[in-house]
Amino acid sequence: MNIREQAKEVILSKGGIAKSADFVAEGIRAVDVVNLCNVGFLERVRHGYYELAEKTSVSEEQLLAALIPKGIVCVESALFHYGYSDFAPRKWSIAIPRSMSRTKLNVDVLALQPYYIQAELYDLGKTTDDFEGVILPVYDRERTICDCFKYRSRLDNEMFNRALNAYANDTQKNLNNLSSYAKKLRVYKKVTELMEVLLNV
Repeated sequence: MNIREQAKEVILSKGGIAKSADFVAEGIRAVDVVNLCNVGFLERVRHGYYELAEKTSVSEEQLLAALIPKGIVCVESALFHYGYSDFAPRKWSIAIPRSMSRTKLNVDVLALQPYYIQAELYDLGKTTDDFEGVILPVYDRERTICDCFKYRSRLDNEMFNRALNAYANDTQKNLNNLSSYAKKLRVYKKVTELMEVLLNV
């Protein structure tokens, strides 16, 4: 097997994006990876991450999973995922720990809207779900609704109101979790006032 075939196999086995260490583990030297980039066989996605130059149609979801494994899909992107918004965001809204280096978000191939979350709230409501065949971390419905209140100034009125109405009508909602998260995120009063109106309780 020649070096190109070997590199291609490594990338395909990693779901379309491979790290420098993946190549080294298969006996491909760093200088070979650089050469494959120079001749246009590989493309650097970001420092230390590579994909095939001939696009094997790596999806944005695959890129997100490989490049920002700590990112949790949130706010606008989560609203769209749950069907609470019919506006497909141009950027991926992702929650990342405040402690994470911002240079890790320098990803040319993905448009990102980062939300920096303090450590004690980062895992609150975290779950995983299927995004076009890729399993990604995402905040659950209740955390997403609480975040709408927390980041109210970033959302337009139509998106905010539509999200709340859609949640109120969602048979999968969990009002106990909503109440619990709202207290921890310090939006309890606003959440309960509005939800009481929507749910007519």
